[in-house]
Amino acid sequence: MEKADLERFISQAALGDQAAFGHIYDATAAKLYSVCLKILKRHDLAEDALQETYIKIWMSADHYQINGLSPMTWLITIARNTAIDKLRSNDAQHHSPDELTQLVDAGQSPEAESLANSDLADAVRSAYLHGSSYADLAERHEVPINTMRTWLRRSLLKLKGCLTND
Repeated sequence: MEKADLERFISQAALGDQAAFGHIYDATAAKLYSVCLKILKRHDLAEDALQETYIKIWMSADHYQINGLSPMTWLITIARNTAIDKLRSNDAQHHSPDELTQLVDAGQSPEAESLANSDLADAVRSAYLHGSSYADLAERHEVPINTMRTWLRRSLLKLKGCLTND
């Protein structure tokens, strides 16, 4: 499916068009499922994450902004974040909090990283220049508050690294 078609379907889904949402699902389900499965390593958990992903897409389609990036980047980011949240939730049931801090980040595709960097830049500016709270930012970017805290912490560490390297 072409980028423009996917953008149009997301815009139509934002207006409640179920047929457009069906087109989004048909065009992206295999890719988003593979993203979830890569992170979760279990088919049952990946299927659950995929379902949650499409609920989030339906509920937040009106937040999608055409900004020159691929709409797949936005969709992959939602799937990835949903799968990571499910992984953390599932691991929290089996591990101590100290062990959870040792979870390895699954890495991002270049598209997802580009979108995440855009979101991170907005979040950092909003938090540190405009005084937005973690809760406000988490709501705006539709991520759990702990994910937002992680984003901001990683961003500050990256900024620190940039400032200390000559």
